[in-house]
Amino acid sequence: MTLSLPEPIATYIAAENADNAAALSACFAADAVVRDEGRTIRGLEAITAWKAESKRKYQHTVEPLDVTEADGRTVLTARVTGQFPGSPVELRFAFGLAGDRIASLEIVG
Repeated sequence: MTLSLPEPIATYIAAENADNAAALSACFAADAVVRDEGRTIRGLEAITAWKAESKRKYQHTVEPLDVTEADGRTVLTARVTGQFPGSPVELRFAFGLAGDRIASLEIVG
């Protein structure tokens, strides 16, 4: 099954799986906020550093499974496979979009 994802989310997934930091940073708004693993990351520079650290640490890929809309956010359920205990896991990525950019992202198990 192929999911129809909004363009910024499709770009995010493609950049994650290709380990392409430049493409990844292009899909976030300059003042975006990310919540992941109990941390809050603010701003494009910090988000780019967080993604590089995460990729280096976990060497992960993201496989979209389902997408829904809830509370004004696009919620993507995905299988994340990488170098971490319990891999693979299913995570929810709750994206807040502002035009053609990701304004917020919360990743939860």
